Amino acid sequence: MLSLFSATPALVHGMKVSHMRAPTITMKSEIVLADKEMEAKIMAVVSAEPARTKSGAMCSQMAAANLQRIRMDEEDGGCDRAGPPFTQASGLGWDTSTEPKNKEDMIALANKLNPVVGFYDPLGIVTDDTAPETIGWFRHAEIKHGRVAMAGFIGYIVHANGIYFPYDIQKTLDFGPGWFATKDLPTVSFGDISAAGSPGDMWDALPTAAKVQIILVVGFLEMHGENSLALEGDGQKHYVRGGKPGYYPSFQGRYPHPVPLDLWDPFGFTKKLTPERKEKALLAEVNNGRLAMIGLFGLLSASKGLIVPGLDGLGLKPYGGEYMAAFTSADGALLPFVTDMAKNIGTYGYTL
Repeated sequence: MLSLFSATPALVHGMKVSHMRAPTITMKSEIVLADKEMEAKIMAVVSAEPARTKSGAMCSQMAAANLQRIRMDEEDGGCDRAGPPFTQASGLGWDTSTEPKNKEDMIALANKLNPVVGFYDPLGIVTDDTAPETIGWFRHAEIKHGRVAMAGFIGYIVHANGIYFPYDIQKTLDFGPGWFATKDLPTVSFGDISAAGSPGDMWDALPTAAKVQIILVVGFLEMHGENSLALEGDGQKHYVRGGKPGYYPSFQGRYPHPVPLDLWDPFGFTKKLTPERKEKALLAEVNNGRLAMIGLFGLLSASKGLIVPGLDGLGLKPYGGEYMAAFTSADGALLPFVTDMAKNIGTYGYTL
């Protein structure tokens, strides 16, 4: 999760720390890191593997090295057990970073994002004493949640209007005598899911296996995005170590099977943009993400019967379930503890 650093001392916030040399970009079956000892260990294992398993070996070694970093003492560049934004300030990586790292920088960024509103921080998250690690963590969280909200807002509108794929999401598959895994599964189409009601009801109507797969994929994407070795392979650093908030590392050449497209910029539309154009696009993305977060929460609130000006009169299908419950009692047959947890839904001072 965290970056490796060279032994060059630098003075940051009154104490000497080390900063990381800029790693270079890697492609395919090689990885170039700032820490040459770690790079040599990884490549020794990868080089000894047959060609068909080299990328799998690299994936395994990168994951192991990343976990080792997280377990390191914070004095050596590791992560505090509480994790950001509570990690004790170390200043590692921030002495050469051009990313906003203090209140003055955040005021300048706020004025670029919205000169009318400017710097608005009623919760006092960013003060003169706020660590740069905390600022990087919150900026990355805002960009990431904004992206998810933009996709969720569009997805809610699509599903609420009854638009769906003309395929089956689950089918009965029988591969002969002794086969048990899928031979008794009922066939479920996207149309069946869409007919369940509101978008919230559609999630509840998904087969349990589909929910688990979605959650596991999200967990994998989160793991890869936090992997500092994958970030270094792209010439980047982790966002709590002075890296670029919102940057997502490439998949290419780092997993035991081919990955045709990257999650970020899969078609390479931004590669030829000038730095000035990229900066302007990122500002627009943050603003759009903020609006999408407000819009999505508005739709969810209106579907629960709350008064949301502009949305509560759209005739949205009401949702009687619990948005904060990923699973319902219907998933209890396949997942442990779910049935008992589902009994608590609606018992925390409100009814559904």
